[in-house]
Amino acid sequence: MTQHSKIATVLKFCMAALAVSGPLAASAGQQDAAKPTRYITQTDRLIVRYKDAVDTSRLKAPAAVPANALSAARQAVIDRAGQQFGMTLRTLRATATGANVLQLSRTMSLAEARQLAAELKARDASVDYAEPDRIMTAMAVPNDPSYSQQWDLYEAAGGINVTGAWDRSTGSGINVAVIDTGYRPHADLSGQILQGYDFIASTSIANDGNGRDSDASDPGDWTPAGSCSAGVPGQDQASSWHGTHVAGTIAARTNNGAGIAGIAYNAKIVPARVLGRCGGYTSDIADAIVWASGGSVNGVPANANKARVLNLSLGGSGSCDTTTQNAINGARSRGAVVVVAAGNSNVDAANSSPANCAGVIAVAAVGRSGGKASYSNYGSVVDVAAPGGDNGAGILSTLNSGTSTPAADSYAYYMGTSMATPHVAGVAALMLAANPNLTPDQVEATLKSTARAFPAACNGCGAGIVDAQAAVNAALAGTGSPTPAPAPAVTWTSCAPEGGTCSFSGTREVRYGANNSFVTKVVTGSTACTNAVFGDPIPNVVKSCSYSSATVEAPAPVTWTACANEGGTCSFSGTREVRYGANNSFVSRVFTGSAACSNATFGDPLPNVVKACSYSSATR
Repeated sequence: MTQHSKIATVLKFCMAALAVSGPLAASAGQQDAAKPTRYITQTDRLIVRYKDAVDTSRLKAPAAVPANALSAARQAVIDRAGQQFGMTLRTLRATATGANVLQLSRTMSLAEARQLAAELKARDASVDYAEPDRIMTAMAVPNDPSYSQQWDLYEAAGGINVTGAWDRSTGSGINVAVIDTGYRPHADLSGQILQGYDFIASTSIANDGNGRDSDASDPGDWTPAGSCSAGVPGQDQASSWHGTHVAGTIAARTNNGAGIAGIAYNAKIVPARVLGRCGGYTSDIADAIVWASGGSVNGVPANANKARVLNLSLGGSGSCDTTTQNAINGARSRGAVVVVAAGNSNVDAANSSPANCAGVIAVAAVGRSGGKASYSNYGSVVDVAAPGGDNGAGILSTLNSGTSTPAADSYAYYMGTSMATPHVAGVAALMLAANPNLTPDQVEATLKSTARAFPAACNGCGAGIVDAQAAVNAALAGTGSPTPAPAPAVTWTSCAPEGGTCSFSGTREVRYGANNSFVTKVVTGSTACTNAVFGDPIPNVVKSCSYSSATVEAPAPVTWTACANEGGTCSFSGTREVRYGANNSFVSRVFTGSAACSNATFGDPLPNVVKACSYSSATR
């Protein structure tokens, strides 16, 4: 069999046990030194969600809800914000959670994009959040392993002890979503792949000549040098077939006398294609998370094969995006376990997204010795570790031999936290097959409580190395962490028909709509029950308002402190909104530490009028 040798730069997953009729020959050679992951630090998109947006991921009939159309007033605000940065912005599409994806007229750095997002939010109080549509990448660097043995499933030091779990669970009845580059048909994955979806909207990234469609197969992600951004990649890159490698680790056919063995070999794979040439946009990845877990995405057919486990062997630098966190929250609410690679840059994973998002199982990588892999990220956000390979011992899984477009089936050794992640996803599938009633929190707690101690140094690698046998036994015994007491159920009290006034005590959520389709806002005391206040979630249908039984904390009022006259310097602590103008007409922008109080910085909101600056009481 043809063997490729690569260390995964995309956050990739590792492979399963070896079950072959003959030996698999590994390429012998010296491992290349691990290279730091090169992140894409530019974008040409922004994600903006308004407070009156409809979260279509929770609707039963998303096709009936139109894509978000921007009012002329909102578009005017967007235009003015763009003018501050010498660009125009247009609406591209809506996300499943109700945000708008805006196309920028030029590519800008992430730092500039964050300033543009802050500018837009400062100008429009109806903006819930605005953030760059960051590009995530798979995480891998080249490697030439010298070992042909499959150690990651059974060896005492660095393996996951899966053979002891197989007599109790093989993953039957569980679907695992591989949110990645798509898949290639492969003899060792025959019958294992369910209907998926291609979420890549950009044809330049998709590499298949079209945008979103129901074909989740991988056409190849080969990338010429410098085609993603300046110096990225540094040289031509061959197609990775990353999603196919991850899928094989989780669910390759087993006991078929050929190839390798998957960890949860009776589970099925639901491929969601989000990564192509240069990576993939956050907005596409978030929609895939929603869809794979059984949520609704506008314009995308419903997923008939809801996944209980989501594998994300991908990531980028920076904090967790609100767009991604909202998608993860929705997936967890639908019972999905979200497993994410910690990253391959040998840094604290607190700055690696989506590993730093709340509610995920973040996975570090160990080598064959059971110690931390040299490239693996670490830190307090990491939950557990699993085999990812190091020092010439990689993870063998299914692949394709094509260097650009698809060719023949093959197998290859990869290394990376991308390889470690599917080990954990596979074990989660074994656990859920053994006990389908486990919640995402119980799966995570059980993986941690049954993980075995590290036999070698692995600081910041979580609770230990995942132990498949112990985790499945605990799942069957119901010895996972007890389910926390549920929060009191929120009830809704009808308060006004459309056109009336809804009154109540304190600060509460008020919902407006009908037929289980609502827009919600947080209001204190009373509100008019009208389209003018809430927008129109269901045109041509009579609506009404109701308020929640739970009160919420009202936001603290923002006060402004005068800090400089026009031509001076406004200084303050932390990061704050600074406004510039006079006579209740202001331009606002977000700064850290200080800002020049001038037309050059803010533009001129009131020509021929002396202006001044003040900063907000709220830090950001």
